[in-house]
Amino acid sequence: MKKSNKRFVDAYGEQLWSYFKTGEPKNEVVERDDGFIAVGRYGGEVYLSEYEHWDKIEKDAMKFVKGKILDIGCGGGRHSLYLQKRGLDVTGIDNSPLAIKVSRLRGLRKAKAMPIENIGKFKKDTFDTVIMMGNNFGLFGSFRKAKNLLRKLYRITSPEALIIAASRDPYTTKDPIHLSYHKLNQKRGRMKGQLRLRVRYKNFVGNWFDYLIISKQELKKILENTGWETRHFIDAKDGQYIMILGKK
Repeated sequence: MKKSNKRFVDAYGEQLWSYFKTGEPKNEVVERDDGFIAVGRYGGEVYLSEYEHWDKIEKDAMKFVKGKILDIGCGGGRHSLYLQKRGLDVTGIDNSPLAIKVSRLRGLRKAKAMPIENIGKFKKDTFDTVIMMGNNFGLFGSFRKAKNLLRKLYRITSPEALIIAASRDPYTTKDPIHLSYHKLNQKRGRMKGQLRLRVRYKNFVGNWFDYLIISKQELKKILENTGWETRHFIDAKDGQYIMILGKK
Protein backbone atom coordinates (compact mmCIF):
# COMPACT_ATOMS: atom_id res chain seq x y z
CA MET A 1 0.00 0.00 0.00
CA LYS A 2 1.33 3.42 -0.96
CA LYS A 3 1.92 5.66 2.03
CA SER A 4 0.51 9.16 2.10
CA ASN A 5 3.06 11.98 1.94
CA LYS A 6 0.71 14.42 3.60
CA ARG A 7 2.33 16.10 6.60
CA PHE A 8 0.71 15.52 9.99
CA VAL A 9 -0.23 18.80 11.66
CA ASP A 10 -0.74 18.38 15.41
CA ALA A 11 -3.14 21.28 15.96
CA TYR A 12 -4.83 19.43 18.83
CA GLY A 13 -1.47 18.86 20.52
CA GLU A 14 -0.43 22.47 20.01
CA GLN A 15 -3.48 23.83 21.80
CA LEU A 16 -3.15 21.25 24.59
CA TRP A 17 0.54 22.09 25.02
CA SER A 18 -0.32 25.79 25.15
CA TYR A 19 -2.91 25.21 27.86
CA PHE A 20 -0.46 23.08 29.84
CA LYS A 21 2.15 25.86 29.69
CA THR A 22 0.00 29.01 29.90
CA GLY A 23 -3.59 28.12 30.88
CA GLU A 24 -4.91 29.15 27.44
CA PRO A 25 -6.94 28.27 25.42
CA LYS A 26 -9.63 26.76 27.60
CA ASN A 27 -11.66 25.54 24.60
CA GLU A 28 -10.78 24.12 21.21
CA VAL A 29 -12.08 25.14 17.79
CA VAL A 30 -13.31 22.32 15.56
CA GLU A 31 -14.25 22.62 11.89
CA ARG A 32 -16.62 20.20 10.14
CA ASP A 33 -16.35 19.52 6.41
CA ASP A 34 -19.64 21.31 5.67
CA GLY A 35 -18.10 24.56 6.94
CA PHE A 36 -19.64 24.41 10.43
CA ILE A 37 -17.30 25.80 13.11
CA ALA A 38 -17.76 24.91 16.77
CA VAL A 39 -16.01 26.17 19.88
CA GLY A 40 -16.07 22.92 21.79
CA ARG A 41 -16.77 22.38 25.44
CA TYR A 42 -13.76 20.13 25.43
CA GLY A 43 -10.38 21.84 25.50
CA GLY A 44 -7.40 22.22 27.77
CA GLU A 45 -9.50 22.98 30.83
CA VAL A 46 -11.39 19.71 30.47
CA TYR A 47 -8.56 17.60 29.03
CA LEU A 48 -6.36 18.29 32.06
CA SER A 49 -9.12 18.33 34.69
CA GLU A 50 -8.93 16.47 37.98
CA TYR A 51 -11.43 13.80 39.07
CA GLU A 52 -13.49 16.15 41.24
CA HIS A 53 -14.33 18.24 38.17
CA TRP A 54 -15.41 15.35 35.94
CA ASP A 55 -19.01 14.71 34.92
CA LYS A 56 -20.82 12.12 37.03
CA ILE A 57 -21.10 9.80 34.03
CA GLU A 58 -17.29 9.58 33.83
CA LYS A 59 -16.90 9.02 37.57
CA ASP A 60 -19.45 6.20 37.40
CA ALA A 61 -17.59 4.62 34.47
CA MET A 62 -14.34 4.43 36.45
CA LYS A 63 -16.01 1.98 38.86
CA PHE A 64 -15.93 -0.69 36.11
CA VAL A 65 -12.19 -0.40 35.39
CA LYS A 66 -10.01 -3.36 36.37
CA GLY A 67 -6.59 -4.90 35.76
CA LYS A 68 -4.22 -3.62 33.09
CA ILE A 69 -5.68 -0.70 31.18
CA LEU A 70 -5.34 0.74 27.69
CA ASP A 71 -6.49 4.36 27.42
CA ILE A 72 -7.16 5.10 23.73
CA GLY A 73 -6.98 8.81 22.92
CA CYS A 74 -5.53 9.61 26.34
CA GLY A 75 -4.91 13.28 25.51
CA GLY A 76 -3.34 15.00 28.51
CA GLY A 77 -3.76 11.83 30.55
CA ARG A 78 -6.52 12.82 32.97
CA HIS A 79 -8.15 9.38 33.14
CA SER A 80 -4.86 7.48 32.93
CA LEU A 81 -3.32 9.51 35.75
CA TYR A 82 -6.36 9.05 37.98
CA LEU A 83 -6.23 5.28 37.47
CA GLN A 84 -2.44 5.19 37.89
CA LYS A 85 -2.84 6.96 41.25
CA ARG A 86 -5.23 4.15 42.23
CA GLY A 87 -2.33 1.74 41.71
CA LEU A 88 -3.43 0.37 38.36
CA ASP A 89 -1.16 -0.41 35.40
CA VAL A 90 -2.17 2.05 32.66
CA THR A 91 -0.90 2.56 29.13
CA GLY A 92 -2.07 5.73 27.39
CA ILE A 93 -1.91 6.13 23.62
CA ASP A 94 -2.70 9.10 21.40
CA ASN A 95 -1.82 10.02 17.83
CA SER A 96 -0.71 13.46 19.07
CA PRO A 97 2.99 13.51 20.04
CA LEU A 98 2.48 16.73 21.99
CA ALA A 99 -0.42 15.25 23.94
CA ILE A 100 1.81 12.34 24.88
CA LYS A 101 4.53 14.80 25.92
CA VAL A 102 2.02 16.55 28.19
CA SER A 103 0.90 13.21 29.66
CA ARG A 104 4.47 12.22 30.45
CA LEU A 105 5.31 15.58 32.02
CA ARG A 106 2.22 15.25 34.19
CA GLY A 107 3.49 11.91 35.46
CA LEU A 108 2.03 9.19 33.24
CA ARG A 109 4.61 6.42 33.26
CA LYS A 110 3.40 4.54 30.16
CA ALA A 111 2.46 6.91 27.33
CA LYS A 112 3.00 6.20 23.66
CA ALA A 113 2.38 8.22 20.50
CA MET A 114 0.31 5.76 18.50
CA PRO A 115 -2.75 6.09 16.25
CA ILE A 116 -5.70 3.83 17.02
CA GLU A 117 -5.09 2.00 13.74
CA ASN A 118 -1.90 0.49 15.24
CA ILE A 119 -3.44 -1.16 18.32
CA GLY A 120 -2.95 -4.57 16.71
CA LYS A 121 0.76 -4.23 17.50
CA PHE A 122 0.10 -5.01 21.16
CA LYS A 123 0.51 -8.65 22.17
CA LYS A 124 -2.41 -11.00 22.70
CA ASP A 125 -4.20 -10.73 26.07
CA THR A 126 -2.23 -7.62 27.11
CA PHE A 127 -5.09 -5.61 28.63
CA ASP A 128 -8.07 -6.22 30.92
CA THR A 129 -9.85 -2.90 30.33
CA VAL A 130 -9.91 -0.53 27.38
CA ILE A 131 -11.19 2.98 28.05
CA MET A 132 -12.25 5.45 25.37
CA MET A 133 -13.52 8.43 27.32
CA GLY A 134 -14.49 11.92 26.18
CA ASN A 135 -16.65 10.55 23.34
CA ASN A 136 -13.62 8.63 22.11
CA PHE A 137 -15.72 5.84 20.64
CA GLY A 138 -15.67 8.39 17.83
CA LEU A 139 -12.05 7.49 17.08
CA PHE A 140 -13.32 4.30 15.43
CA GLY A 141 -14.21 6.62 12.57
CA SER A 142 -16.68 4.59 10.53
CA PHE A 143 -18.90 1.51 10.66
CA ARG A 144 -16.43 -0.71 8.83
CA LYS A 145 -13.36 0.59 10.65
CA ALA A 146 -15.08 0.20 14.03
CA LYS A 147 -15.78 -3.48 13.39
CA ASN A 148 -12.19 -4.07 12.29
CA LEU A 149 -10.69 -2.32 15.32
CA LEU A 150 -13.07 -4.04 17.74
CA ARG A 151 -11.77 -7.37 16.45
CA LYS A 152 -8.21 -6.18 17.08
CA LEU A 153 -9.20 -5.16 20.60
CA TYR A 154 -10.66 -8.62 21.12
CA ARG A 155 -7.27 -10.17 20.36
CA ILE A 156 -5.16 -7.89 22.58
CA THR A 157 -7.43 -8.18 25.64
CA SER A 158 -7.94 -10.90 28.25
CA PRO A 159 -10.97 -13.26 28.23
CA GLU A 160 -12.89 -11.21 30.83
CA ALA A 161 -11.93 -7.84 29.41
CA LEU A 162 -14.20 -4.80 29.19
CA ILE A 163 -14.35 -1.85 26.82
CA ILE A 164 -15.62 1.35 28.44
CA ALA A 165 -16.38 3.88 25.71
CA ALA A 166 -18.24 7.17 25.56
CA SER A 167 -20.45 8.27 22.68
CA ARG A 168 -23.47 10.42 21.94
CA ASP A 169 -26.72 9.64 20.15
CA PRO A 170 -26.70 11.89 17.04
CA TYR A 171 -30.47 11.64 16.69
CA THR A 172 -31.23 13.65 19.83
CA THR A 173 -30.40 16.91 18.05
CA LYS A 174 -33.08 19.22 16.69
CA ASP A 175 -30.59 21.71 15.25
CA PRO A 176 -31.38 22.17 11.52
CA ILE A 177 -27.67 22.59 10.73
CA HIS A 178 -26.86 19.17 12.19
CA LEU A 179 -29.95 17.58 10.64
CA SER A 180 -28.86 18.93 7.27
CA TYR A 181 -25.46 17.32 7.82
CA HIS A 182 -27.18 14.00 8.50
CA LYS A 183 -28.83 14.25 5.08
CA LEU A 184 -25.51 15.14 3.45
CA ASN A 185 -23.94 12.06 5.01
CA GLN A 186 -26.75 9.87 3.71
CA LYS A 187 -26.16 11.16 0.18
CA ARG A 188 -22.47 10.31 0.53
CA GLY A 189 -23.20 6.80 1.78
CA ARG A 190 -21.95 7.56 5.27
CA MET A 191 -23.56 7.03 8.66
CA LYS A 192 -25.55 10.07 9.81
CA GLY A 193 -23.27 10.56 12.81
CA GLN A 194 -20.04 10.07 10.87
CA LEU A 195 -18.34 13.45 11.15
CA ARG A 196 -15.42 14.73 9.10
CA LEU A 197 -13.48 17.12 11.34
CA ARG A 198 -10.28 19.01 11.85
CA VAL A 199 -8.94 21.04 14.78
CA ARG A 200 -7.81 24.66 14.39
CA TYR A 201 -5.54 26.52 16.77
CA LYS A 202 -3.96 29.88 15.90
CA ASN A 203 -2.15 29.26 12.59
CA PHE A 204 -2.27 25.46 12.98
CA VAL A 205 -4.87 23.66 10.87
CA GLY A 206 -5.03 19.98 11.69
CA ASN A 207 -5.56 17.10 9.31
CA TRP A 208 -9.08 15.96 8.47
CA PHE A 209 -10.25 12.85 10.32
CA ASP A 210 -13.45 10.82 10.63
CA TYR A 211 -15.22 10.79 13.99
CA LEU A 212 -18.19 8.52 14.63
CA ILE A 213 -21.07 9.16 17.03
CA ILE A 214 -23.77 6.52 17.14
CA SER A 215 -27.08 5.52 18.67
CA LYS A 216 -27.44 2.43 20.83
CA GLN A 217 -29.31 0.74 17.98
CA GLU A 218 -26.42 1.39 15.60
CA LEU A 219 -24.01 0.09 18.23
CA LYS A 220 -25.75 -3.30 18.15
CA LYS A 221 -25.08 -3.60 14.42
CA ILE A 222 -21.47 -2.57 14.78
CA LEU A 223 -20.87 -5.19 17.50
CA GLU A 224 -22.16 -8.07 15.37
CA ASN A 225 -19.43 -10.64 14.65
CA THR A 226 -16.78 -8.72 16.62
CA GLY A 227 -16.90 -10.92 19.74
CA TRP A 228 -18.19 -8.05 21.90
CA GLU A 229 -21.60 -7.49 23.46
CA THR A 230 -23.27 -4.78 25.53
CA ARG A 231 -23.19 -5.32 29.30
CA HIS A 232 -24.37 -1.96 30.62
CA PHE A 233 -25.10 1.66 29.70
CA ILE A 234 -24.48 4.76 31.80
CA ASP A 235 -26.75 7.53 30.52
CA ALA A 236 -26.49 11.31 30.80
CA LYS A 237 -28.37 14.24 29.33
CA ASP A 238 -28.39 15.35 25.68
CA GLY A 239 -28.00 11.81 24.39
CA GLN A 240 -24.58 11.23 25.92
CA TYR A 241 -23.86 7.76 27.24
CA ILE A 242 -21.05 5.42 28.17
CA MET A 243 -21.18 1.80 27.05
CA ILE A 244 -19.69 -1.11 28.97
CA LEU A 245 -18.84 -3.90 26.52
CA GLY A 246 -17.73 -7.42 27.39
CA LYS A 247 -16.71 -10.50 25.48
CA LYS A 248 -19.33 -13.04 24.49
